[in-house]
Amino acid sequence: MYEILSVAIAVTLATSLFICIRWRNLECTGPTPLPLLAFSAILFTSGLDVGLIMFPLVEFPVYASEEQYGFTNPLAIEFGFWGFLVWAFYFLTTFYFCVIEPKVGLFQLKPIRWINNLIIIATCAFTAFLFLSYVPSYIEGISDFEKYSLVALIIGLAVFSSTHIRYVKILSLASSVLFLLLTLVMLGASGASPQDYLASVANLSGYFENIHRFISPISDYHGWYLFWWFAWSIMIGQFVARFVGGLKTWQLLLALLVIPSIAIGLWFSTLYYYFVNQIEVSGILRGAMVTLGVIFVINSL
Repeated sequence: MYEILSVAIAVTLATSLFICIRWRNLECTGPTPLPLLAFSAILFTSGLDVGLIMFPLVEFPVYASEEQYGFTNPLAIEFGFWGFLVWAFYFLTTFYFCVIEPKVGLFQLKPIRWINNLIIIATCAFTAFLFLSYVPSYIEGISDFEKYSLVALIIGLAVFSSTHIRYVKILSLASSVLFLLLTLVMLGASGASPQDYLASVANLSGYFENIHRFISPISDYHGWYLFWWFAWSIMIGQFVARFVGGLKTWQLLLALLVIPSIAIGLWFSTLYYYFVNQIEVSGILRGAMVTLGVIFVINSL
């Protein structure tokens, strides 16, 4: 199975590169074009969920202790699970639904439409299931009733926010601002000096030095992540393609690879400083992380 996944990833990356070279100056415009800032916010918040906020502090110790991840540091591993190359999956589907699908109408065929709808429903349901499963570790002492009520509230808000592009735009921009603010607050609360933080950020170079290792699954857990990204990219590509605002093909690829990765890298570097220095995250900071994670789930559904 992982051999098939590795081939699929290689084909996806090669196809993305070919498209970027062959049609590099083709202007991509969706039916509801937005400025780059708004498009980037929608892309970032729709393509990620609560795991981005909460998983790193749990996963860093695993990556530090297990042998298969020993070729680089835990921050580089975490970034490789969430950043840069995996966003090429989104580029391929975004380009398809922005440029090709309006001409060929493949997803308008009834069998394809049914399969597509099933994939979207399954992906959203699995996202809700993951949140339901992990929420007790995010919110200590939460009861079953409160847990199910929270999930129901999230689904309801997600449905409401998707009823009008204005709500999507406002929620995405607000979420992005809150994410950056939380990064700054967490960094300030850590007591890290600028030199300390830059030293933490420098660990990201371990990803780029070993980028070839992330094209195929490093472990079963990494394989699960890659399957997840593939399934997620079909839904997200359809959604964000609507908002592409006249970017050339190479600009679209660059935007997808770089803009989310910068925000992810800065956030992970902050959390990595907490991990390395054994600083506990509790109280208001943990509550803020959970709140922002819930907002990200609303965005992603």
